[in-house]
Amino acid sequence: MKTAQASRETVAVFGSTGSIGTSTLDVLERNQARYQVTALTANTNVELIFQQCLKFKPATAAMAQPEAAVALAQRLKAANSSTTVINSTDALSQIAADPSVQTVMASIVGFAGLQPTITAARHGKRILLANKEAMVVAGELLNEAARESGASIIPVDSEHNAIFQCLPESNRCDPVKTLHGGVSSLVLTASGGPFRKYTEEQMQSVTVEQALSHPNWEMGQKVTIDSATLMNKGLEVIEASYLFGVDESQIEVLVHPESTVHSMVRFADGSVLAQLGQADMRTPIANALAWPDRIDAGVEPLDFIRLGSLHFEAPDMQRFPCLALARQALRQGNGATGVLNAANEVAVEQFVTGRIGFTDISRINAHALQNYTGAVPENIEDLFRLDHSVRQFALEYIDRELPLTGM
Repeated sequence: MKTAQASRETVAVFGSTGSIGTSTLDVLERNQARYQVTALTANTNVELIFQQCLKFKPATAAMAQPEAAVALAQRLKAANSSTTVINSTDALSQIAADPSVQTVMASIVGFAGLQPTITAARHGKRILLANKEAMVVAGELLNEAARESGASIIPVDSEHNAIFQCLPESNRCDPVKTLHGGVSSLVLTASGGPFRKYTEEQMQSVTVEQALSHPNWEMGQKVTIDSATLMNKGLEVIEASYLFGVDESQIEVLVHPESTVHSMVRFADGSVLAQLGQADMRTPIANALAWPDRIDAGVEPLDFIRLGSLHFEAPDMQRFPCLALARQALRQGNGATGVLNAANEVAVEQFVTGRIGFTDISRINAHALQNYTGAVPENIEDLFRLDHSVRQFALEYIDRELPLTGM
């Protein structure tokens, strides 16, 4: 007979010190009778993951940077912690493949989260997907791995989780990735970011500090910049296509500044189902963790009286060209979504460091999408080569064409 302790679902949190990771741990702490944290991973934030290890007592922890792993191991040893620190280049994949891990919260930002997510899919894990770039770059490979192993992929992004909740039961976690049940289209909502009412001229002088001031959500640096350019919504269009098996033309985007309607599903009979809630990532995290059940997320109920009214408008593709570029990449196929993602990660990094201006982000993305002519990726190794090659291509373009921008 199993004890209550033994029957708890084991969860590994990849990116535990980021905004999604810390929110996930908050939800897990509220539901300790149901979940056991068995592994934590981070990049360089030794202090925070050290505190997390002391609180949640995972069997394993891993750091992306070797020096950080050594520092964490030393601190845990001094604190008489039983947590083992893995210090190797494939540490995250080791955790993803560990038979004792049932569920993986994939919340590492960017291309860096691809390999452990693919590994988790190949080993039949329950994947809570917060790393949209993994699906953007390797959607077909990720879906194929999940089909072959029996893994389930449940979206955590607020928009995709909202669609997941609104879809008919037959569409959720569908390994075939084909919409049925009378669904006609998906509607992604976007806050519009901090520059929704800015003119093109005003955008020329946007600072990093301004771009990092999102009006509704508290997110990591890269996601916040992507939200300001609407690239985040473009990446979500690509992710939705792979997650739910829909053509690019079946995905609408509406700017919704209140961020209360997180997304919607249109049906053939004219009905529209929407998921509403506070702008708090703990709601989709809790939904993904417990599905098909519901658990406490620590989120305040939505007050419709205080809310008052909801507004919707069409996105301006001219002022926010990154959204149009994402749609173009999805239509283009042949690895174009990977090209766009790599170029965008480089552009965001260069903007944050002051090397380029805000509007240069879309310029770099457009140049890469229209001019890069590398080989079409056929497997995971090809995707890594493509990512490396496009990053070099984008940096060379910056050195050649944008030497003084943003300085």
